[in-house]
Amino acid sequence: MRTNEEIWKIFPTPWHVPYRLCIQFCKKTRKQLEDIHNNQKEKPDVGTLLLALQRTLEFEDELAEKFGGGTRGREIGNEIEEIGRGENTSQSASDIRKKYEKKLGAHQQSSTEEKDKDLSVPGAGFNFRGIISSCFEPHLNVYTELEEKTLMENLEKLVQEETWDIEEGSQNNVLSSSMQLFLIIKRSLKRCSALTKNQTLFNLFKVFQRILKAYATKLFARLPKGGTGIVAAATGMDGQIKTSDRDERVICYIVNSAEYCHQTSGELAESVSKIIDSQFADGVDMSEVQDEFSAVITKALVTLVHGLETKFDAEMAAMTRVPWGTLESVGDQSEYVNGINMILASSIPILGSLLSPIYFQFFLDKLASSLGPRFYANIFKCKQISETGAQQMLLDTQAVKTILLEIPSLGHQTSRAASYSKFVSREMSKAEALLKVILSPIDSVADTYRALLPEGTPMEFQRILELKGLKKADQQSILEDFNKHGPGIMQPSIPPPAAPPIPLPTAPTVALISNPASAGLIASRDDVLTRAAALGRGAATTGFKRFLALTEAAKDRKDGPFRKLFNA
Repeated sequence: MRTNEEIWKIFPTPWHVPYRLCIQFCKKTRKQLEDIHNNQKEKPDVGTLLLALQRTLEFEDELAEKFGGGTRGREIGNEIEEIGRGENTSQSASDIRKKYEKKLGAHQQSSTEEKDKDLSVPGAGFNFRGIISSCFEPHLNVYTELEEKTLMENLEKLVQEETWDIEEGSQNNVLSSSMQLFLIIKRSLKRCSALTKNQTLFNLFKVFQRILKAYATKLFARLPKGGTGIVAAATGMDGQIKTSDRDERVICYIVNSAEYCHQTSGELAESVSKIIDSQFADGVDMSEVQDEFSAVITKALVTLVHGLETKFDAEMAAMTRVPWGTLESVGDQSEYVNGINMILASSIPILGSLLSPIYFQFFLDKLASSLGPRFYANIFKCKQISETGAQQMLLDTQAVKTILLEIPSLGHQTSRAASYSKFVSREMSKAEALLKVILSPIDSVADTYRALLPEGTPMEFQRILELKGLKKADQQSILEDFNKHGPGIMQPSIPPPAAPPIPLPTAPTVALISNPASAGLIASRDDVLTRAAALGRGAATTGFKRFLALTEAAKDRKDGPFRKLFNA
């Protein structure tokens, strides 16, 4: 083309002979390349294939630059066919001249810029980009396979070289393998988009999805696992997760990295959808990949909670070993409470500094929902609990509650402390209610249990009687009465007309006494709650006198959970 400029001047300019010859040349070249591709018995060499494609693209760009119209978005295959059908070989040279002069005149009127165009530029504005190179598209699977292999090898190398630590002074606390992986993916995307924006690019996007899912699996596998097997079962460690301080930091880094991958994979999909051919844009979606990373985040945070739970094992066991049935006096919070406080004081500040507020809040909610019920269940694992023992345990419960409420401040994240405080109070109030039931007198223990723990079970109530030290024979009549009335106290209902309610002088409300033998029992939920609250403070008991003496002695102390509990 460039060496024969003088020859092309022989033909009238409106005929656009160079332009039309180039189109025919491209069509024939495309046909020959298709035959070569289809007749290959073995997979082509990827390097040779990409070099040929690159040279073809450069040639198409040169033609588009020379003849213009390269920015038009019509489909390449249709473009070729339209050009072919637009010609009629029976037309004379004068007819062809008139036809193109008419087209050129109409095009020149469209804008001033078009009027100034060189007449060698066709008014049709045919798009040369893709006229030949599109025939490579069905045969580029070897390229995407090579990209996938390379990406997977890079992923394995990144994970092997990962230190699972963050350089000092890092701002985002994200693992380097996460950021490096996306840099490699972006380079791969840039290489492919320079060659094609059609099926091959879409196939490569699918490769990106598989690579990112594989990375999510790698992060998941790095999380500490619970004990399994015969040895773990024999030692009581089956399913329990032990975490060191370093493990806790690594888990936080995994949470942050999974969050980074979740966000960046969405940005990657958005970028691909903008550059890929419109027919593939709707299929560009990273939601499944993002779900994988969300699952990693959830599993990591739950693992963090389970790790702390395992650290609490020794303190929970120490709680059951306290001689609650023989305690002579109530003192400061027990040693196991101090142990719980030390564990949290060691871990929470680090976790608060590494986790984002939303994930730290999730962690706190999981911790409270785990420790609260566990503390409640641990009370039943104790042996006999005397009145003094129940008072001491109630003080310990309040101390544990206070420790849990201070966790947001300990982690320097107090933005959502209000909702967390309500959650902790609700969970720990169940343990407080249980201890108030244990403190209640024998004649009202059933009604107190129904009032404070309406969702309780007969089996649990029987265990409470055992904790109070009642013998089997003494338990029988109380259990029969409890089962007769059901596990929960119902609000007083309107009695039938034939049996008018009998007012009770000792109760502020009116209730129907169905069993004369139970006339001495509490008949009102409000009265039960009032008396239970008094029991929680040790009222109407001989042990409470000792309790008051300790309280008076505590006034001279400046701090301490014992004083906080009774000065609240």
